[in-house]
Amino acid sequence: MTDQERPKGLGADLSKLPAQWPTNKHTPQFWEALGRAVGTFGFLEEVLGKAIFAITAMRHIPVDAADEALEEWWPTIERALTDPLGGLVDMFGKAVREDRHVTISNLDQLLGDLRQAVEIRNVVCHGSWRHPDEQGRSLPFFVNRKQQIFNTPIDAAFLEHMRLKTVELAFNVIGVVTFMGRHFPDIDTMRHPSFTAPKA
Repeated sequence: MTDQERPKGLGADLSKLPAQWPTNKHTPQFWEALGRAVGTFGFLEEVLGKAIFAITAMRHIPVDAADEALEEWWPTIERALTDPLGGLVDMFGKAVREDRHVTISNLDQLLGDLRQAVEIRNVVCHGSWRHPDEQGRSLPFFVNRKQQIFNTPIDAAFLEHMRLKTVELAFNVIGVVTFMGRHFPDIDTMRHPSFTAPKA
């Protein structure tokens, strides 16, 4: 291609874009529901990290082995602070299975539900939201690592339902810790009236 054949470049005039572009086609209710759903997934990540701490920190260690145990344990805590949701779910499952005081009978179900939450969380947090249809549903553009394309349109009601399910998962994770007779490391959450001691 010669210099004469080269296509002319195009410039972008940002001042001519619609207000709040490219999010201008969705309703404020949609974006609020999306933001609250994303925020609740962040809360679930925090809960899982604290649960991993509560479960792995409460082990009987002989005094003469304390330094070595602390050195081995520290990377677990670092990962609990930095891993994304999928890694936290795996760490939580491993911690629970390795603790001999665990009495939870439906761990596999809980872990399965958490892994499903990981899949939809990735879509919601990383998808690029297309223009909504006549019913207010938007199809996010998202392809996972298995090259699978997400193809379910999402509306505000879907996002609110997902948020509530995520809250339920967080409560269940906290319950695993508290039913082991251990303190969940979050004073504000545990003071909430929704948390009660299990019946004897």
